[in-house]
Amino acid sequence: MARGVLRGYVTAMQAAPRSERIWTAALVVIGDEILSGRTQDRNIAQLAAWLNVQGIRLAEVRVVADQADAIGEAVNTLRVRNDYLFTTGGIGPTHDDITVDAIAAALDLPVIEHPEARAILEDYYTTRGGVTPARARMARTPEGASLIPNRVSGAPGIRIGNIFIMAGVPHITAGMLDALTGTLEGGQPVVSGTIGCWVGESEVADLLRQAEKAHEGVAIGSYPFFREGRTGANFVVRSPDAAMVATCIADLTAALEAQGHRVIADGI
Repeated sequence: MARGVLRGYVTAMQAAPRSERIWTAALVVIGDEILSGRTQDRNIAQLAAWLNVQGIRLAEVRVVADQADAIGEAVNTLRVRNDYLFTTGGIGPTHDDITVDAIAAALDLPVIEHPEARAILEDYYTTRGGVTPARARMARTPEGASLIPNRVSGAPGIRIGNIFIMAGVPHITAGMLDALTGTLEGGQPVVSGTIGCWVGESEVADLLRQAEKAHEGVAIGSYPFFREGRTGANFVVRSPDAAMVATCIADLTAALEAQGHRVIADGI
């Protein structure tokens, strides 16, 4: 492994004592089609949900164009300050699929044709016209990388250090995440509970702030809406500790009811 890759990986893994350890990940969404609005990204939500089950929190997301410098800068920034970094998009067979090259350059690594990836493609395309020069591009990886199985379309994803390079097509990404399930170290999955009220969030802002302060280790999110001609909000309590969530929900419910608000379990 190149020194730069190892240094970033080790730095990201240094954190609080294990009892307080919060594992984090970042996502770089790559593609001009996302930024232009032609394609709506669905990978953020599915990665966040998958990471939560692994006990890892999605801490930040960056969307970048198909530009090598932008990809490299995002990767080098986010891989250092998170335990894991995922990228989606730009690993297909066409000329504008430059993610592998951009990440290899950012890590100061050469790009090679990975023999195992080539063998996978040879097998997959045996009855599909064979491995053309364009398809062979999907066997290219940064030197020293390992592969992420792709049960959907053959071409594998790539792992190098704490970086996971995956397809942009959501159902292919889902298959790669499935292959990674249980392989990453993480903490306790975050659990959540929701209550709702027909109330403007500004009316209960101080109450929410006090509730979060009184329940160390929980986070309370407020999500306002306007329906049926009325203003309301759902309040989501999150923590790795299910008992703490339940206690906070109960106390928050009591506080809201004491102010005369009708609380709806599980939200509106």
